[in-house]
Amino acid sequence: MGGIISSVAPGSLAERIGLRPGDELLAINDQPVRDVIDVRFAAAEEVLILQIRRDGEERTLRARRRYDEPLGLEFERPTFDTDIRRCNNRCAFCFVAQMPPGLRRSLYVKDDDYRYSFLFGNYITLTNLTEEDWERIEEQHLSPLYVSVHATDPDLRRRVFRNPRAGDVMAQLRRLVEMGIEVHTQIVLVPGLNDGPHLDRSIADLATLYPGVRSVSVVPVGLTKYHRGGFRVHTLEEARWVFEQVTAWQDQFRPQLGVGFVYLSDEWYLRLGEPVPPVEAYDGLDLTENGVGMVARFLSGVAEFRTEISGKGSVVLVTGTLFAPVLRQMVAEVPGVGVVAVENRFFGETVTVAGLLTGRDVVDQLRGHDLGEAVLLPPAMFGGPEGQTLDEMWPEGIEEALGRRVVVPGASA
Repeated sequence: MGGIISSVAPGSLAERIGLRPGDELLAINDQPVRDVIDVRFAAAEEVLILQIRRDGEERTLRARRRYDEPLGLEFERPTFDTDIRRCNNRCAFCFVAQMPPGLRRSLYVKDDDYRYSFLFGNYITLTNLTEEDWERIEEQHLSPLYVSVHATDPDLRRRVFRNPRAGDVMAQLRRLVEMGIEVHTQIVLVPGLNDGPHLDRSIADLATLYPGVRSVSVVPVGLTKYHRGGFRVHTLEEARWVFEQVTAWQDQFRPQLGVGFVYLSDEWYLRLGEPVPPVEAYDGLDLTENGVGMVARFLSGVAEFRTEISGKGSVVLVTGTLFAPVLRQMVAEVPGVGVVAVENRFFGETVTVAGLLTGRDVVDQLRGHDLGEAVLLPPAMFGGPEGQTLDEMWPEGIEEALGRRVVVPGASA
């Protein structure tokens, strides 16, 4: 099976040779395509012979590609040959396993697919790779990749993943580095499990592979009210220990490596009331998908943000309980602007970030507030298909429920 084309860019090579939405791309230069990575790899040739299926009939199209010209295709899904690779671990703190029933099916998929790591920055565990996968990563130079390490001690890592077949991650990372693959890693920190001296060992081990292993993100465990694994979140005292531990490592790495190498997610700073580092402290890395440096980037554009909201009349800014104090301070001198912190009742009060707010919580908790002329919702709420919240609400639905204009900054009109 090939890839179903969803759109063809106007003026592109694909349009010139007559490709259409709904066509199924089967092969390029006699090489079957399994996913968009194969398409990119195969379409780099100057002369292209494309095999497609249209209305049940196979056809062959030929093209000569201009220098550095993309094919100009989008597909219904990024993988064609098989379903997304599933996770074979049973981590008790897995966020997917803490989802309530009744949500869209995609939210219950525990993906662990190296192709999605390369394409979208998803974190993978390396526990389900075949030798064919390793060969493909090297042949197509699928770099960078993003790896959940959690612990470098092999025995502890097997306990964390609840997978006796979880391999030696340092050996796996070393193999990637020797291939020339850049790797970004994360450690989801669980009190009493992989913190303290275990965290020191993991950071020290990973630093031996720098610059191939380019970064380590230290993220606190996220637990919803549906968690059944017996874990808990960090106390403030424990969070302080982690903060001091990681910043001490940064102080050591900067003169040694020229970079901080290990980075705390924003939640540590916000919970402790510590100043968030400037953008420069993240050494040119974009780790915002992992909650690292998001606040710094937001603060770096505070002047533009204030200008944007100043032109919207009286508005209410909605955010999670974690970021609300920072946001209130930022807009304190902007007339007509208020901030409402929405508690996450859907997942539980320990979930405090704006990106996991649901439409229902926003609607329920904003009723009765003076909402001014417009309500500004955090863009991170709308990361689902076609811009939905986790509970499948669109901005238009929230607007209708509140009876007030809803604005999502940065969203297309």
